[in-house]
Amino acid sequence: MDKKNEVKHKDTNVVEEEKKQYIICRIGDEQYGLDISFVDNIVRMQKITRVPKVQYYYIGIINLRGEVVPVMSVRRKMGLGEDEVTNKSRIVILKMEEVGYVGILVDEVKEVIALGESEINRNVKAKKQDNVFINGIGKHDDNLISIFDISAIIDDPKA
Repeated sequence: MDKKNEVKHKDTNVVEEEKKQYIICRIGDEQYGLDISFVDNIVRMQKITRVPKVQYYYIGIINLRGEVVPVMSVRRKMGLGEDEVTNKSRIVILKMEEVGYVGILVDEVKEVIALGESEINRNVKAKKQDNVFINGIGKHDDNLISIFDISAIIDDPKA
């Protein structure tokens, strides 16, 4: 009992770092983290209905439980080429306050991890300031994970 009190007393100045959960997705050879608080659902690939005259990175729309959800290609938006749909491909449904539901196509959903601010490097510099889609680089085990700035991906300043 004395040892527990002693340890507890020593740790009173230690503040437990708050961690956020991220869903780790693979796009090409890179891993990206999506803040789980924006994720509503993850669905398998399904029939995507094309919509004419939309931005090039919108693939089309899906029907999700009676709700029409636009689906975008993150690869196209980030200039990484065309999507390669496989049996591991998923549509991550994001819930955005201003926009509603938006699906993003990813190559694979890998796992959910928790990262604290001390595990994320926020000093990410990009060459083109108008195309910054990540707001940090997380370190988990021996992997580097680009943390998506979800509002930068969803928002379209040219729309």
